[in-house]
Amino acid sequence: MDYATVGGATLGQSLRGIGLNILTRDAGALARFVADVFGLDLLRASPDFALVRHDGQILQFHADSTFAGHPLHDLLPENPPRGVGLQIYLFGTDPDAAATRAPALGGTVAEPPRDKPHGLREATILAPEGQAFTAARALP
Repeated sequence: MDYATVGGATLGQSLRGIGLNILTRDAGALARFVADVFGLDLLRASPDFALVRHDGQILQFHADSTFAGHPLHDLLPENPPRGVGLQIYLFGTDPDAAATRAPALGGTVAEPPRDKPHGLREATILAPEGQAFTAARALP
């Protein structure tokens, strides 16, 4: 499938499992940030809609304006941080590399890389609007 040009109906009907749809002011900007910080595949990026692939899974990014008719639209905060209460884990990504790249791209390292008792090394990065993404890699 050509993710850069696929139509909405074809894409929607192809999705399986659990989907993440992340609302943002600028879908392309947030998708590029996530792809660059965590080393993921940027499949499509426009201000209204973007796609990133991680380990065969698709993350969708929609601009707030595309949700104008959705009940969640009226609950969106006017100011960051956004996404409080949701932590998106990106398993198999390098927490040390993500924590190094994030500040130069406008992100904030909320939790620096460290080994956790549950067998993972993790770092939590806040995107410029405040969404929390965690790079996590299994400890040897």
